[in-house]
Formats: sequence, C-alpha cells, structure tokens
Amino acid sequence: MAGRGGDRLRPLLEGLALSVDPAARIRADPVEFPRRYGDPRDQEVSALLSACLAYGRVELFKAKLEGLHRWMGPSPAAFLRGLALEDAARQLASFTYRFNVGTDLAVLLLGMGQVLREYGSLEALMARCLAGAGGALRPALRAFSLALQEAVLREPLVRKMGPVRGLHHLLPSADSGGAYKRLNLFLRWMVRGPDAVDLGAWKTPAPAALVIPLDTHVARMARQLGLTRRKDLGWRTAEEITAALREVDPVDPVRFDFALCHFGMSGACPPKPAPTTCASCLLLPGCGPGQRRVRRGARAAGIRPRAG
Repeated sequence: MAGRGGDRLRPLLEGLALSVDPAARIRADPVEFPRRYGDPRDQEVSALLSACLAYGRVELFKAKLEGLHRWMGPSPAAFLRGLALEDAARQLASFTYRFNVGTDLAVLLLGMGQVLREYGSLEALMARCLAGAGGALRPALRAFSLALQEAVLREPLVRKMGPVRGLHHLLPSADSGGAYKRLNLFLRWMVRGPDAVDLGAWKTPAPAALVIPLDTHVARMARQLGLTRRKDLGWRTAEEITAALREVDPVDPVRFDFALCHFGMSGACPPKPAPTTCASCLLLPGCGPGQRRVRRGARAAGIRPRAG
C-alpha cells in the first residue's frame, strides 16, 4: 500500500475501531488477565504469561491461565520474586496444555522471577535488550526471550522435572523468520495506551516502534484490505503490514490490531464470506475481494450494476 492508501483506509479503520465493543470483546481476549492489576510490575508478569499461553481455543487457554493466576495470588510479581524451584516443580509437575508441559512453564515463571530480582522489572530487561540491538525490535525480542530462559535451564532441579517440550513455542528465541506474535502482543498491551484495551504501563519502546502481532485473523484482514499480498505468517509479513498501517497512523501503527483481530474472530469477516456478508460490511469500500464477491453475487441474482 503506497501513496494515498493511508488516507483511503483511515476512515474505514477508525470506523471499525469504533464499532468494536472493548468491554464485550475483552472477555474473549487474554488481555483480561493483566487488566485485573494496577501495579505495572504485576501487569507485566501477568501479561507475559497470558500472551505466551494465548494459543488454541480461548476457553481452554483461559482456564489454564485462571488456575495459574489463582496460584500466584494478588501480586504475581511479588509471588515470582519469591518463587522457589522446589515450589514451582511441585505445583507444575502435572501441568499440560497442548505443546507445553510443566517444565516449560517453570522456566518462564522462574525466569521472570530472576529478572525481577536482577533488573527490578521486565521493562528494564526489554530496555537493555533494545539498547543492545540498537533499537531493532526483532533481535531485542530474541535477546529478551533468551534472557528469560538461559539461567533457569542450568538449574539441576528444573532438569529433574523432565525435559522441556514446547519451550521455544512458548518463548521463541530462534531466528527462524517467525513473527514473534505473542511477544509482540505482550508489547502492544504494555506499551500502547492506556485505553479501554491496552495498559500503557511501559515507556520503552515507543508505540511507533511496535510490530503488529500477526495471527491468522489479522493476516486475512490485512490481505483483504491490501495491506500485504504475502500469505505466510512470518516476520517479513508482520513488518509489511505494520509499514502499511504506519501510513494510516505513523505514531501508533498497531492501534487497530485489536479491532482487526476481533472483527475476524467474531465471524464478521469469516474465512469464506458470502456476497451478502460482504455487501453489509463497513470495510467494503477498502476491500477489493469483498467488492468482487458483491459484484459476482449481484450478477448471479440477475441484478445489473448502475451506470456511472
């Protein structure tokens, strides 16, 4: 998208954002968990845990997150600063969720506890990683992920819990071209706002530096609106979509992420929409595929387009 693309899409995306009821949609979003806390340190701990486990069916991962938050109590940050290896091993020994087992969760939680003791906050670690990467987000995310894992994995008791199974799915750290979706989601929550969705509790990085958390819903919506032609869910696609959104809002390019994601999740823009669905869509003026479906539907119904 180039030239006047931002001017064309801005009113459509603004309208989309206004059409989404945050209070209703948050119940289907893991940001519900960090929004329960007022202290930025509790928010960042809850946010990282919630973003890392936010995959699969919403009702399943939210049930796991409810149990973990009950265990951590009223202050997740204070809890993790004092969490001992033995207690983590005992509590998480039977934990499983899809790709992840208790050892994976122990590494994440104990890693956060260690960072809080050493740096004072997860934000301080992220600032250090960004400085080390010269402000580049992708290597900073990789360094942040590695810092959470490395020291904990050397602890003998962690190894006795059993091997990690999906740790690199939970905390991606390899330069595989992946979009770091859940870490970008975590950053969006912590950096943007504060508003009805995001927390705005961090000062680093600036919202302008964020990259969109790329999932299947956002990718589909982005292709429909001409923000990208790429079909993969990799980092380059996330960057391309974000660059297009910077034409809409250079200061806060990912502010439409929540609305785009939930518009797709809600079924308002299904993977295989019918012409009647597209005809009533508020994004239709910017959606080439939707316009083509509407025209095909009109032809099939014997309706001739207006002249002029």
